[in-house]
Amino acid sequence: MARLAGKVACVTASTDGIGFAIAHRLAREGARVVISSRKQDNVQKAVDALKKEKFDIYGTVCHVSKSDDRKRLLDETIKKYGKLDILVSNAAISPRVGNILETTESEWEKIFDVNVKSAFFLIKEAIPYLEAQKNSSIVIVSSIAGYSPMDLIGAYSVSKTTLLGLTKALVNPCIEKGIRINAIAPGIIKTKFSRSLWDNDNNGKESEDVLFDGCAIGRVGTPDECANTVAFLASDDASYITGETIVVAGGMPSHL
Repeated sequence: MARLAGKVACVTASTDGIGFAIAHRLAREGARVVISSRKQDNVQKAVDALKKEKFDIYGTVCHVSKSDDRKRLLDETIKKYGKLDILVSNAAISPRVGNILETTESEWEKIFDVNVKSAFFLIKEAIPYLEAQKNSSIVIVSSIAGYSPMDLIGAYSVSKTTLLGLTKALVNPCIEKGIRINAIAPGIIKTKFSRSLWDNDNNGKESEDVLFDGCAIGRVGTPDECANTVAFLASDDASYITGETIVVAGGMPSHL
């Protein structure tokens, strides 16, 4: 399994959950991977875990809403590995769980700064490096909530709908530079980030076989199942695919 041998990948928010699984899968496929997160301790733990498997990994702190941090992330990627072939934009926040009408202006600003604006600017800033490589690829992590907004995370859902549009809007500007751009839309995935959605047991007991409304497979998804799709999109196996969002949600409805 070496579809990405010789490639260099950069994955944001990649020390836990879906991001970590993506970094792990890309490394398994042969890529050299740069991981990042807001906290140095988390970065170091993730780097150590991946290096135990003999992967070529580099980690750095990056708060994607800060332009200096984004610049450092890209600069360190180029300094360490000399190029960039794959960019995975995974960073996201959801500071409120509850009625969307209770979302404050500052919460809206934080959500869109991290989930949307930062994704756009990181992609824009990475394009000169991606353009320099053949068959380079960008993957954005959106959400099934972008198709069917969830009551508990309404503002977050709206930001993920925006990423569906961003993926489409960037197709022509990217393909002119030889870069494919796609997205995935995970469903209810077993991560700390989405725990309030899949753990409905008052005692905190994990409930993996909850039958979610509209989920044909009827279980929580795993980060690895998302990572598998990202690895495909980043590889030459997806060389004729751009501007698409692949839903990884167990059959949940996914139409705007």
